[in-house]
Amino acid sequence: MKVIFLQDVKKQGKKGEIKEVSTGYAQNYLIKKGLAKEATNSAISALKGKQKAEAKEAAEEKAEAEKLKALLEDEKTVAEVKAKGGEDGRLFGSVPSKQIATALKDQYGIKIDKRKIELPNPIRAFGYRNVPVKLHPDVEATIRVHVVEE
Repeated sequence: MKVIFLQDVKKQGKKGEIKEVSTGYAQNYLIKKGLAKEATNSAISALKGKQKAEAKEAAEEKAEAEKLKALLEDEKTVAEVKAKGGEDGRLFGSVPSKQIATALKDQYGIKIDKRKIELPNPIRAFGYRNVPVKLHPDVEATIRVHVVEE
């Protein structure tokens, strides 16, 4: 019996896959528990339509991320963060990714989740830094951050 998996089933199939399984297993376990449904012509066409819509949505998300990357990597886009520091050019404390995200939102109206800013260590000195940002699994941008004395 051919079934369409509605959820991942260990050692059987992943969500959205169409596979041949034994009739008893399909009727008594997979369909009964809501893990799969019978692969009729209408169910298969609905699945293909859904996959096509998901692919289109993923392409739109990637295009949006590319547009945001172009905006962030523009030479004029520099996130300016104010911090208190000593005379030797070092900060009292540090500049975390949350502060960078807030500066981008306040200065340019660009909303970026602080978890997407890949700052290996918080910034602890004044000056310019290039900070990588993961906008999409396939799109990575670099933000220019300028830390100035308050």
